[in-house]
Amino acid sequence: MVSASNRRHCEFHLLRYVPDPVRNEFVFIGAILREAGAPAGPAPGRAEVRFTRDWRRVRCLDPDADTALLEGMESELRRLFQAEPAPDLMRLLSDSLSLNVQMTEAKAYLAESLPAGMDELMRLYVEPAPRERLPRLSGRAAIQARMRAEFEHAGVWDLLRKRIAASDYTRPGDPLRIDLGYRPNGTVRMFQAVSLDPGVEAAKILAFSSAALRAGVERVEKAALELTAIIEPAAKVRATPEEPERLELYRFGVETMQEHQIRVLTTSDLGRVAETARRELRV
Repeated sequence: MVSASNRRHCEFHLLRYVPDPVRNEFVFIGAILREAGAPAGPAPGRAEVRFTRDWRRVRCLDPDADTALLEGMESELRRLFQAEPAPDLMRLLSDSLSLNVQMTEAKAYLAESLPAGMDELMRLYVEPAPRERLPRLSGRAAIQARMRAEFEHAGVWDLLRKRIAASDYTRPGDPLRIDLGYRPNGTVRMFQAVSLDPGVEAAKILAFSSAALRAGVERVEKAALELTAIIEPAAKVRATPEEPERLELYRFGVETMQEHQIRVLTTSDLGRVAETARRELRV
């Protein structure tokens, strides 16, 4: 155990999601920890930010919460911290946080190291305690969580574009947003979580949109589009011979997307996909 005299003098802020400022109900979603130096020492130094990886408490409070936007906010803050090692937090956060995210006042903290201190703050204030009964992630949310985990493990999550507006490539008013994307050389790769449980509506929407999206990428980016749908393995949604109706629906969703030149992979393929991204992005 590290003695108090050998610990780093830090300060931390908690970030909380507040869907309705009038009701003032909130849930903590992340933390910022930065070196404060000794009491008579230099100005605050390095800063680290981390958001939760489990959005179930946010969705319990606000079913319509845009968690992808919150994840993008984390990536943007981390990028800014790397560009400005000792940032003016109030200025930086006022420019970067949405109206639904608030920051608490700074509190002093003694940390063994920034990573260890952040782990403890997340465990104490942000991540759900084991005793809490929360709904399991399912459907598209579960696929998105698996996508993030694999791309983070490969070290490329912060390098990916997120929530890509299809209207940038199709026409104004198109509400579709693609989860993730990046451009290695002359090809734009995009990835969309598509759940086939309980139906194929999302698959049909992506299939319907693919031609216009592909043409728009060629026009705007001067590059070919490789569009990939990430779905659940058949067994995960009970699409088996023992349940022929589910199996038939699952096959219809897969074949519909493939007929529109959409590559279809399952969450089991994500490790390989993330490793390819790591190589192509030269991480």
